[in-house]
Amino acid sequence: MGVMALLAVGEATLVRAQVRLDSPSTPSGYLARLLINETAFPGEPAYRSEADSRAAMQAMLWVLHSRLNHVPEGYSQRQVADVESRCILDVITANGVKGQVEGFYRDAQGRLRMARRVQERVDYLLLLANRGRPGPVAGLLNHAQTLARDYFKAGPPGEDIFADLKRIGGKLVTGRAYAWMTDSNRFDPGGDFVRIPEHLLGSLGGNRFYTLEKRPSSRRQGS
Repeated sequence: MGVMALLAVGEATLVRAQVRLDSPSTPSGYLARLLINETAFPGEPAYRSEADSRAAMQAMLWVLHSRLNHVPEGYSQRQVADVESRCILDVITANGVKGQVEGFYRDAQGRLRMARRVQERVDYLLLLANRGRPGPVAGLLNHAQTLARDYFKAGPPGEDIFADLKRIGGKLVTGRAYAWMTDSNRFDPGGDFVRIPEHLLGSLGGNRFYTLEKRPSSRRQGS
């Protein structure tokens, strides 16, 4: 087969490439859908770039992981994560049907569930991704699924970009991010959460990330 024929076959293969997510009933499929649903995609007002949205997904994964494994001095896990658990899915679905992450919860039988609007958005993004050649939408969907699969094998990839935060403005902080919300002045978690500013990369993928104010270890409380 000639070079041009090989290129034509390769191009056709790319056009036909399919983006698929793991079943939402699996841990990796459920986590992937959370990363997708919480991140800005092309065509949405908060979207900046594929790199920015990829960074947001990774930062979210680190938030969830830190709520499990890096509870700061002076805080209990329940104060940070609204649950005591060693399972990331419990952190996502804390607070019962309401869910800690809006739209993600467990039903009365403890099964993983998502709001209908979440599944509709994911289905729409999959439809867009599987039209024509792979583009940023396909890249972000595949990235979310890869992050989720890899998390259950070896934890979050790379480094936590907020791990070394020591001070924001006049406040001493714990380092690491422990929450994110839609990046708007209308939303703020309040309490001991401290907004991470732009120059410290606190705004990613349409979301604002928050660390915690540092507490003396003597103030650590029980559940």
